[in-house]
Amino acid sequence: MPFLLQNSEPVFSGRAFSIRRDTVQLPDSHTTTLDIVEHVGSVILLPLDEDGNLVFVRQYRHAAGLELLELPAGTLNAGEDPLTCASREIREETGLAARKLEHLGGFYLAPGYSTEYMHVYLATELQPDPLEADADEFLTVERIPLARALEMAKNGELPDAKSLAALYLAIPRLA
Repeated sequence: MPFLLQNSEPVFSGRAFSIRRDTVQLPDSHTTTLDIVEHVGSVILLPLDEDGNLVFVRQYRHAAGLELLELPAGTLNAGEDPLTCASREIREETGLAARKLEHLGGFYLAPGYSTEYMHVYLATELQPDPLEADADEFLTVERIPLARALEMAKNGELPDAKSLAALYLAIPRLA
């Protein structure tokens, strides 16, 4: 049963997201406030090369205080088609273009507090075709055999939730 929205007010507007504070009536008639991160959405890619390797990126994530191994991903521009975003992001982050992008599904990244929806694409028929990376991204590309990547996911060696969810969605297609 949906909560009844009583009031919504902007709290913060930043480069990547904004935050609003909603006052809602709960099913038991009590009210509460919820802080919601508004995000335009994003894509995550599983670039699979001709040798059966997945192409990952390693980058420092300030919020985690760690370098993380992740699948390439990026934020949609306002009103942008996810397929267009996927085509751009793979080139920016890996230096590769995909002749074939197959939509595998999607998921909400953190629906308890965020509107961000991630579209998952399998990227194949890869060829070199780099785009300039974003100014704040310092990435290292790593190719990992598919079987090893799945083993790493099972063993807790990939602590990035979006990469884990995308790998899980891809298993039926990659088997």
